[in-house]
Amino acid sequence: MKFQRRALGPKDVAIKIHYCGVCHSDIHTIHGDWGKIHYPQIVGHEIAGEVVAIGSSVSKFDVGSRVGAGTMVDSCRHCPECLRGAENYCENGNTQTYASKGRDGTITQGGYSKFIVVDEDFVLSIPDSIELSEAGPLLCAGITCYSPLRYWSVAPRKRVAVLGLGGLGHLAVQLATAMGAEVTAVTTSPDKTNDAHRFGAKDVLINKEGADFSKYKRAFDFILDTIPYQHDLDRFIPLLKRDATLCRVGVGKLTTPNEYGQMTTVLSRTSLAGSNTGGIRETQEMLDFCAIQKIKPQITKIPMNGINDAWSKVIAKQARYRFVMDMDTTG
Repeated sequence: MKFQRRALGPKDVAIKIHYCGVCHSDIHTIHGDWGKIHYPQIVGHEIAGEVVAIGSSVSKFDVGSRVGAGTMVDSCRHCPECLRGAENYCENGNTQTYASKGRDGTITQGGYSKFIVVDEDFVLSIPDSIELSEAGPLLCAGITCYSPLRYWSVAPRKRVAVLGLGGLGHLAVQLATAMGAEVTAVTTSPDKTNDAHRFGAKDVLINKEGADFSKYKRAFDFILDTIPYQHDLDRFIPLLKRDATLCRVGVGKLTTPNEYGQMTTVLSRTSLAGSNTGGIRETQEMLDFCAIQKIKPQITKIPMNGINDAWSKVIAKQARYRFVMDMDTTG
């Protein structure tokens, strides 16, 4: 498919895309799980590449800079959320990297492509110590986990559980461990146990039907739920200490809501929350943190024509742990 990116504006950066991570959000979007889609639609919001042209007023990047673009490419810039650096919570709705109406009125097209044009204020600088092929997944999966871990003050002497060990979960375990927490990974896949320990988890719980988690009752200061499928929250909320929070970041089909019992949060004054990626400033902070801590996603590179097989494996929970499309390879 051929299409035309917008003309380079004064503050725009033209990026040659070398790699784009394959996020479950891409699949949910194309399958219509999150609402009606206007086709043709190109997805992909874990973009890494290099600057090949800059607008006349660009001051943050030069031609040749190693850069990335994540889940959003614009926002209103003037609401209270945007002014405090939380463009992801823009009160007027930010412009997503794909499937959003852009400033020119057209629908944004994502990173499963060779080039993209992005306002410099929404472009991220990739630290030299991070491989470009490994940078993209940090811009969605990485920040989606980093932001709530920071917000709920994960630190040494905190006990944290990470539900799900997929594209998000395997980064969440690494991030929480690097922040000093004692981490327990919860997965439905016993064959991921060794990986979980390698990523930093002290304990691994196998989440299967009839599993007894009673010895972990009121054990955790924070639970990060990365599971993108309908699941029983009543199994996990009682594992929180009094006044602690379970934060959901895994989002599946909107037609299959998760539910929990009337008394589940009341008895221990626990909280159920959600978190949506992170602002540009926080995303850059996350990249710098990962560079210092040597945190990186475990990836499998695929050629552009390998995307259908990759999607099938993501749905079947066979990704280990993020597919990344190499835009310079066709197969």
